[in-house]
Amino acid sequence: MFDYTQTPQARAIPVPLSSGISPARRGKHKIYIGMAPGVGKTYRMLEEAHALKHEGIDVVIGLLETHGRKETAQKANGLEIIPRKQIPRGGLTLTEMDTSAIIARSPQLALIDELAHTNVPGSLREKRYQDVEVILAAGIDVYSTMNIQHLESLNDLVARITGVIVRERVPDRILEEADEVVVIDVTPETLQERLQEGKIYAAEKIQQALDNFFQRRNLIALRELALREVADNVEEDAIASTPQGQFCNIHERVLVCVSTYSNSIQLLRRGARIASYMSAPLFTVYVSEPDRFLTKEESMYIETCEKLCKEFDGTFIRVNGTDVAKAIAQVAQQYRITQIVIGASQRSRWQILLKGALTHKLLRLLKNIDLHIISAEKNNTPNRSMMEE
Repeated sequence: MFDYTQTPQARAIPVPLSSGISPARRGKHKIYIGMAPGVGKTYRMLEEAHALKHEGIDVVIGLLETHGRKETAQKANGLEIIPRKQIPRGGLTLTEMDTSAIIARSPQLALIDELAHTNVPGSLREKRYQDVEVILAAGIDVYSTMNIQHLESLNDLVARITGVIVRERVPDRILEEADEVVVIDVTPETLQERLQEGKIYAAEKIQQALDNFFQRRNLIALRELALREVADNVEEDAIASTPQGQFCNIHERVLVCVSTYSNSIQLLRRGARIASYMSAPLFTVYVSEPDRFLTKEESMYIETCEKLCKEFDGTFIRVNGTDVAKAIAQVAQQYRITQIVIGASQRSRWQILLKGALTHKLLRLLKNIDLHIISAEKNNTPNRSMMEE
């Protein structure tokens, strides 16, 4: 929750941007995000607003969309609502949020629903999130709502999952720049129950929604997207504010170390399975020694690994280095790897005693990373492997 210890008299007074005077501070932005309509984003926002009003915070509703939901409309009772701006359009009178009126009213906090909304043509700004940016720039805090399918970078993925192309979208930077993002989460079963009880759409739209967007498999996928997106933001913020090497990653990330040995294919498949079990991204690394020329057969192994990695939707990484362990450790740190898959050494005990095993070197270099050592049948080919170094 934001810090509202300032009194209304002490806080910065918003001023119109055209005045040329900048407010003492930019407003803070809190976004309530969910997997689909009906999860309770607006209700939760209103609930918190009432608690803040009870504490003496000056709260107004800048824009509220109830979509006919009685519980949501009732929750708005007792909160001041800024009247909407009326816009004549083709013989009709349409309404939009009155951004100027909100700034002139100068509350401490404005509640603004549906961040992805597209304004009526002829409005000063095309999108509602742009209006929110103006209000924030005027020094007013904003609570807003949106669904995960409206995030720009997820547009194509959501279309593949649901078959629905979302026209109204919000740039990723809006979520990234927010001071706080809260996931309003319910199970797919609970959301379907709400839909069937008429708490989300009118009765005539319920079955159509269940047969299309609100199918259980769609809701499961959208829920995972919402939770993962917020977890990504939390992780990025934690990394930015934590001393290097002291942060434990939230997401799993799997790195497979391959070489010129044919068993690298086996390692890559095993790593892909581990990544799949963990719902984790897959990375593959090959460390190339600058002074070593690869034979045609060795080059073929590496090319096969790269092709296979891409088939698993992974990222193939080539790095140069004479110290294989150090090179792998640097890649692991750069990509925030949590799991490393590597082959058991195929060298003799005498060779290991003389040069040391790669696994032992990695264990000394890595922190908070699990090492999976995969055994394989010894290969009699003369190819040298990074797993031996």
